[in-house]
Amino acid sequence: MTENANKRPHPQSATILESAMAAMTNFASPALFDVTIICTTDDFQAAYWMDRLSSGICKKSESSTDAAYPMVLAVSEDWASSSGAGNGLGTLYAFQKACRVAKDKYGVDLASELMEEKVSAALYHTAGKGTRLAPLPASENNNKPGVKLPVTHTLTSGAKEPITVLEAVVRQTGIYASSRLGRLSVFWGDQIFVPTAPFQYTPTHHVDIMCTLEGEGDEPPTEKEWTERGLDKYGVIAVAKGESGDAAQVEKVDHPTAVRMLKNLGDI
Repeated sequence: MTENANKRPHPQSATILESAMAAMTNFASPALFDVTIICTTDDFQAAYWMDRLSSGICKKSESSTDAAYPMVLAVSEDWASSSGAGNGLGTLYAFQKACRVAKDKYGVDLASELMEEKVSAALYHTAGKGTRLAPLPASENNNKPGVKLPVTHTLTSGAKEPITVLEAVVRQTGIYASSRLGRLSVFWGDQIFVPTAPFQYTPTHHVDIMCTLEGEGDEPPTEKEWTERGLDKYGVIAVAKGESGDAAQVEKVDHPTAVRMLKNLGDI
């Protein structure tokens, strides 16, 4: 992992990195969300991942006294539109389907459990053929979360299998579980990262967004810079100056539209 000198590092980045790596590789007591939701391309992958994760990364410990948790719920993105649901609607739709599976399979009212802050839940988007990972997904018939890494882990059957990208992401993001009771956390199923900001914290806003901030004191990009950097093709997060931590996100819009949508945020 490298740090860009133009980005704003956390003052305790080195300590946080060391702590995060220790937590991610703690096989004796792995950090894990109570509920792991996988959004897949089709029902076949959904069935595969529910079985695979339940017998591997998300298997119940021998000392577990809770019959329901950790729980794995895998659903397919059968959105009617050919263009897909997108991140926002896709997340809400997948969560709605997962709630039905939790009720039918385990008799658990997942939405109520979250509202009452009894459990932590994470949703991982894996749908798609994996263009950014190409050509690696071709080895798994374009099943991008199934790309294997050169490390093995042990399943409940006793078999040792190579860990996949998705399993590594589930293991890695589990370090946030203790700070996310009552919240639905959303991650990409093929994006592994090591945090440089505290992963154990008390949320202060309705929504947390993980991002890398530009350097301290940098001015927002001009319309010319916006176009040159291709920011109209990506989601951009703006953070208000000061200690409030307020932020807003705009998705794939031109500079004038972004300025108009973010004006209520104040100085950024």
